Amino acid sequence: MRTIIVALAVVALALVLAPVRAHHSGAMFEDVRTVDLAGTVVRFDYLNPHSWLYVNVANEDGTVTEWGFELDSPTVLRRRGVSPNHWQAGDRVAVRTRPLKDGRPAGFLVGAVSSQGKTFGQTNGLTLGE
Repeated sequence: MRTIIVALAVVALALVLAPVRAHHSGAMFEDVRTVDLAGTVVRFDYLNPHSWLYVNVANEDGTVTEWGFELDSPTVLRRRGVSPNHWQAGDRVAVRTRPLKDGRPAGFLVGAVSSQGKTFGQTNGLTLGE
């Protein structure tokens, strides 16, 4: 009887945790490929469940595209030294992202370097350019 109760408890726990695992899936982002971009910070939304950094990036044809970069929660970011004012509107920033697979201008932030000297994540080779 005890074995059946434990088995049912394990199955119930698995059913409860399945949506949580699905929510934290990174399936929409490129698995390995990264893209480096440079632009101007529009805003930084430091909020749960995921923070977002928005950056205007100039295209080769002179137009500008706003990119959104997903980050971890404020709790995780705080442990990594990122505060709500880490990036300010108007700061120049170079970012490395795992872009969305569907081509929309967004991705998961892998690294960043700002004109204010603030860094985040993997920054090897990231430059602000001109």
